[in-house]
Amino acid sequence: MRSTKIVTSFITNKDKVLLLKRSNKVKTMKGMWAGVSGIIEKNEDPLCRAKIEIFEEIGIVEEKITLLKTSEKLRVSSPQYQNHEWEIFPFLFGTEDPTIKLNWENSEYRWIDANEITNYETVPSLQKVLFNLL
Repeated sequence: MRSTKIVTSFITNKDKVLLLKRSNKVKTMKGMWAGVSGIIEKNEDPLCRAKIEIFEEIGIVEEKITLLKTSEKLRVSSPQYQNHEWEIFPFLFGTEDPTIKLNWENSEYRWIDANEITNYETVPSLQKVLFNLL
């Protein structure tokens, strides 16, 4: 089975969690809601990749986020590809500056209560990843 290592980060502000809607320009999971995510390159440190993705996807610099929690990596099968799984490295960050500047990877964002995640069509196991961090 083929495996891809990715980071998934959730950003919180005043008891709200940021969700991003993946644009039609990305390769996978188009139009689905997700956290800030990205592929980990070779021997790259997952936490460093998470901070890079946060800046690239939503425009928040490292100095404006605080790491609140991490959890064990999760393995999730991929519904789009046979014999493929995602190894997800989850992170929870807080920010006092909720100004979001989306790049091309996402088309919308919403600040939600964590329990509202069930109202969204998300990437596989996103609720499980989030609740492991809360």
